Amino acid sequence: MDVGSLPNIALAQMPSLSTSVPSDISIALLSKQLDLSQTLGMDMVKAMEQSVNPGIGGNIDVYA
Repeated sequence: MDVGSLPNIALAQMPSLSTSVPSDISIALLSKQLDLSQTLGMDMVKAMEQSVNPGIGGNIDVYA
């Protein structure tokens, strides 16, 4: 199942509700997606900042 289709499925299940409620649901889902995208973006920036120092993790101690 495509995750992107979940808002459409949710909206299709509520034909008797007024037009503002599905819009509110869409806005809430978009807000959650924006929060997730920002979190993933911050994690990507942190990972890239850590990769700037090439000396870290370059040596592996294989002696036991």
